[in-house]
Amino acid sequence: MPHHGNEEEHGSSESRRDAEQRENEPQKPIIHDNRKVDPKTGQARHPDQEHGAAGAPDSGDALSQAEDILNSVEVPAADSVAQGADGAEAEELRNDLRRLQAEYVNYRKRVERDRAVAGEMAVIGVMNSLLPVLDDVDAARQHGDLTDGPFAAIAAKLENALKTYGLVRIDETGVEFDPTIHEALIQQPGTDVEIDTVSQVLRSGYKSGDRVLRAAQVIVAVPA
Repeated sequence: MPHHGNEEEHGSSESRRDAEQRENEPQKPIIHDNRKVDPKTGQARHPDQEHGAAGAPDSGDALSQAEDILNSVEVPAADSVAQGADGAEAEELRNDLRRLQAEYVNYRKRVERDRAVAGEMAVIGVMNSLLPVLDDVDAARQHGDLTDGPFAAIAAKLENALKTYGLVRIDETGVEFDPTIHEALIQQPGTDVEIDTVSQVLRSGYKSGDRVLRAAQVIVAVPA
């Protein structure tokens, strides 16, 4: 007769040895490829898209996501909402949904306006920090140091770049004195003037749009 007990015992021993061998084997390290560029295709990887495809929450603009959710909700008709509830509750629900959508639209507009103001203030801050540099450029130009050469080209590029961001120079003479954009350092009698007139600009002023960054320092000719 076959000895089944010995065979089962032998099989159990082999199973234990296999398990012990697997436990004693060194664990293989898990390597995560976090490179932003695919080494095979050379294309940039987009982790946010991969997470979205895997079912993870999208990391896009939260405001845009909320807007999509609100816009996807349709205000139910009064008769459909009234099923299972009285007419007053149905109308209140519809009004609450409309109010929520209107509040979100107003909130979205405020956020966009605040972003625009923050961007404008950042540009103005950079312009203010460069005004002393423009004063040095003006002084060098008046002394004839920027008639030609590489420094003259650099100065012209700087001034043109600031113009593209809305910087406007205040340096006109022969115009009416305006205390909002002019700072009168000297007043002297003028000939053939009927109103206070800017006769000379001692230091240029600058403005960006309607915002005066610095008033121009001027000499004012007053009627004699």
